[in-house]
Amino acid sequence: MNFDNRIRKNFIVFCLLLGVSIPSYAEVDWVSVTLDNDLFVGNDNGYTNGLYVSFFDVGDASSQLPDYDFWVTPLMWSMPKNGTLGAVNSYMIGQTMSTPSDINIVVPDENELPYAALLSLTNSYVAVTPTYADRVSTTIGIVGPAALGEEAQKFVHDIIGADEPQGWDTQLKNELVFQFSRGRIWRTWASDSGHFDFLTSADLGLGTIQSYLSTGMTIRYGRDLVKSYATNLLNNSRTTNPSAVNGGWYIYGGIQAGYAFNQIFTDGNTFRDSRSIDYEHEYIGVTAGIAYSWQNFSLTFAVNDSNVIQSGDGEETLENLTQYGTITVAWRM
Repeated sequence: MNFDNRIRKNFIVFCLLLGVSIPSYAEVDWVSVTLDNDLFVGNDNGYTNGLYVSFFDVGDASSQLPDYDFWVTPLMWSMPKNGTLGAVNSYMIGQTMSTPSDINIVVPDENELPYAALLSLTNSYVAVTPTYADRVSTTIGIVGPAALGEEAQKFVHDIIGADEPQGWDTQLKNELVFQFSRGRIWRTWASDSGHFDFLTSADLGLGTIQSYLSTGMTIRYGRDLVKSYATNLLNNSRTTNPSAVNGGWYIYGGIQAGYAFNQIFTDGNTFRDSRSIDYEHEYIGVTAGIAYSWQNFSLTFAVNDSNVIQSGDGEETLENLTQYGTITVAWRM
């Protein structure tokens, strides 16, 4: 068995064992499943699919705040020490994949977005105060054949009767990857009625998956908004979409601007030769969606375009990279 195959086997076994053990190892109050897919917006290329399963341990200061785990320990020094009303410790296991514009070509053009898949585990800890919330996240994962992108896409396309992708032999090579991220969101303004609010956020990440700086703003209209504003922080780590809770609901729209220093889906493998493309490092993204909750369930649907200002040589290649629809179903255990 060669080195790449050993990495693939060991990491898959690790993820399976971790996925089975998380519910028994930690207190689990909520579970969510998030599906991102470009078919929701009529595409089948670029950021073509993401599937994420998340487990949440939720607590408040009146009873007991959840403990944080060693994954995020290196970042906890930056979290608030006082005034925390509630907190969430979450684990997410997910698979993300991207493909070129034409999946029927066996050997895509060198200027096309590479075939790539990421299988990852993210641990996030969110601390909530009345006016702002903080998040730290640590992600570990693997890109390449070990991430099972080819198998997953062919399986789904076979079920829905779509074309079988032909170019996975050109995908990125196996590589262990990581990312640390830190974010804060402020509930900057709320109407007297409580039905409108305005959120601002800042986020940064460092790692081989992606290193970036970003800032954003979101406006919401709905009910019980104060209880759910912090869930917007989990969107940047793809743990889940912004969610409504405890019978609340809202519609929302947002804009985000940032700079990506590196991102493995476009830069290719970090330490090995692989396919890659040129791209604009500045980006502006937009999102719009609706979140609704009832009894012990929550449902969110949104459409996203994470770069509406594509320019340069890679414009046609990247125009659909992050255009996708997304849906999250969450339920209380």
